[in-house]
Amino acid sequence: MYKEKKHMWQIGPGVYSLLLILLLITVSCATASSAKQQPTLQHSDGNSVSNGTTTPTIGANTPGATSGITPTTNSTPSASDTGLHHYEYVFPDGAMYVYDMDHGHALVKQKSLPTGAGVRGVVGDAATHRVYISFGSDGNSGGQMLAYDVVTDQVLWTRSYDFGIDSMSLTPDGKFIYMPAGELAGSSYWYVLNAADGSPTGARINGGSGPHNTVVSLNGAHVYMGARNFANTPTYLTVADTANNGNVRNIGPFKEGIRPFVINRNETLAYVTTTGLLGFQVADIQHGNILYTVDLTQLGFPNTPTGPSAPSHGIALSPDETRVAVIDWPNDTVHIFDVTGVPASAPRKIADIQFSRSMHHNESSCAYDCAADGWLEYSRDGRFLYAGDVGDVIDTATNRVLTNLAPLYNTRKMLEIDFQNGVSSYIPINRTSVGYGANGVGNTSPVSVPALFALVPPVCQETRTRRKANTLVVTHSIN
Repeated sequence: MYKEKKHMWQIGPGVYSLLLILLLITVSCATASSAKQQPTLQHSDGNSVSNGTTTPTIGANTPGATSGITPTTNSTPSASDTGLHHYEYVFPDGAMYVYDMDHGHALVKQKSLPTGAGVRGVVGDAATHRVYISFGSDGNSGGQMLAYDVVTDQVLWTRSYDFGIDSMSLTPDGKFIYMPAGELAGSSYWYVLNAADGSPTGARINGGSGPHNTVVSLNGAHVYMGARNFANTPTYLTVADTANNGNVRNIGPFKEGIRPFVINRNETLAYVTTTGLLGFQVADIQHGNILYTVDLTQLGFPNTPTGPSAPSHGIALSPDETRVAVIDWPNDTVHIFDVTGVPASAPRKIADIQFSRSMHHNESSCAYDCAADGWLEYSRDGRFLYAGDVGDVIDTATNRVLTNLAPLYNTRKMLEIDFQNGVSSYIPINRTSVGYGANGVGNTSPVSVPALFALVPPVCQETRTRRKANTLVVTHSIN
């Protein structure tokens, strides 16, 4: 006898789960399709900017001036605000601009600073709420540094030196600053300064000719010193122990003078740009030798003899250490490399992102060294990639330019600062974007929509840059 099996049409918990997954996939695909249809983005001053994949609507001749930009609130969180907030601080000469990373990079603060002599470096310490800005001469004398409290918005002190300054780093305990004497200095020293008041400790390290860029390891054990070396001969990356400022040793040699460089958290790998090279080199820190040389001209990207001495003056390692981004000045592009296989295999190029504006210009309202060479910075949570001397903010999930920050078109000094409970909770000790390990994203940011959609099958991630991966042409060296 026939009996209707009504239970066959009942919806159980498993089906609900399946429907939820399908709904997420549908929303993800719809979001991707919508993103593809957006032809333009908004400049921070309200003008239309290209999306980075077509001919830019803002060109190299657009001034990108910082005057006339009005902040929306002119404030950062108060002590009564318990939420987590992320801000991008931009430091053109003589000024500071603050953008809300969680709300479309809206400008929330603008201040004048006594750094009109030319900003060279910026680092900070979240525990003391301090940002340190080096400015003035990068030669034999005339260097200066100030300490700024990001909670009270006050300059705490300014210190002058009888030596030059450049791009420095801070120990993670907030006690000492390693200050290079400047790329134009006749000396080869990095000076050790007391972070409390900027005074020299009397210690210094010989790190090579033309002291320029600096990285302190996240555990505070080592300082890495990049010498500019105007002789344009093979150059070593120098490392020393911070415990005694000794045990100096060399990594390399690299092709020519050391320019922007980054290291991973475990201090096993260094990614280094050098004078004259369109691309970068990869070094084994523990063994002190070069592993790979990535030459972008061999991948079809032409160099030019009329540009800056370092055509790739900008490199950044993603917080989770899976990606390296590098500037290509001649072609107004940032290239993204998958480095998950390093050191066993070479970096693999996976995306080329065209800037919305040209880097072929000079910074305006600039004290000196005004050629727009470029710089790259990953946000601490990995959501964004910032391009100095262009102003572009790149969404790392889609490899698309989201917006353009006008003051960042005229400087390559920028820094993320996060606030929680009204005080600073994160300020990087290095100006360069070093790696934070396999779990590099950490707990500095709430779960975001892009992170959720990362779980959706790749077939629906239409907004990602979909280019055939090039076979990377590298020089594999064992020194």
